[in-house]
Amino acid sequence: MGDRVTLLLDNLSKTVVGKEDAIRLVLVALFSGGHALLEDVPGVGKTLLAKSLARCIDGNFQRIQCTPDLLPTDITGTNIWNPSSGEFQFMPGPVFAHVLLADEINRATPRTQSALLEVMEEHQVTLDGVSRPVPSPFFAIATQNPVEYQGTFPLPEAQMDRFALSFSLGYPSEAEELNMLQRLKAPVRPEDLQPCITPEEVAEIQHQCAQVHVEDSVQRYLLALVRATRSHPDITLGVSPRGAVSLHRAAQAFAFLSDRDYVIPDDIKHLAPYVLAHRLIPAGGHQASTLISALLDAVPVP
Repeated sequence: MGDRVTLLLDNLSKTVVGKEDAIRLVLVALFSGGHALLEDVPGVGKTLLAKSLARCIDGNFQRIQCTPDLLPTDITGTNIWNPSSGEFQFMPGPVFAHVLLADEINRATPRTQSALLEVMEEHQVTLDGVSRPVPSPFFAIATQNPVEYQGTFPLPEAQMDRFALSFSLGYPSEAEELNMLQRLKAPVRPEDLQPCITPEEVAEIQHQCAQVHVEDSVQRYLLALVRATRSHPDITLGVSPRGAVSLHRAAQAFAFLSDRDYVIPDDIKHLAPYVLAHRLIPAGGHQASTLISALLDAVPVP
């Protein structure tokens, strides 16, 4: 895994108390070249995690507070007339960052949500026929409150499919929450953290993760799991081929973080709920997480 990645995990644990599993999942999303959707109630540390990650990788951090009146150009940027030069000048939006936090993304209108589609998939912004690349690596963390639905616009399937992983931080345990209160005497803020890895090194780790070996039997197991979602009677819409690719890449990153240069079936089983569940449309009031658990029990493991 490397000393720098270990240092990165330790650094993030200084500000985000007791969320080692969530931190690891965020790094899986980052190192696999994907993006993360955090579905959680307010106040559990989502923004803190995003800001701490940007600080640790010495990257630029931008935050978008999504509201119904937010425009696509508020995200991507726009061309503004410059009288002194007599021409239009591009003013970059907040997507031109290494780590972008789209807070309460489901409060933005579908038109504004779609502005994130191109940049999340192609890492570029096209305006007036001109494409501009965003910084590399580009990592988006979006949040939405799973309880508060008033005045929201549910993310369409195409948008949900852009997120490599979806999970929640959840409430801390009693011991973790007590530890958090005790730290208030000398709190560690994201700006107090020392960068321990550069964006260029993150890009190199992404390349290393892509080289992690996945043997044929494990690939066939992954595909059997994905294809089972498309024929299940209780699933209206199964997982897309992009979902299969995301699970493959996430498993490679998870193996890398586990100090292995090969993927095992348990990596697939561990990540499947976080990579596949948000891509399903269940039928008849079934829960996506329950359906994934049933498929994991049903599909033979090599």
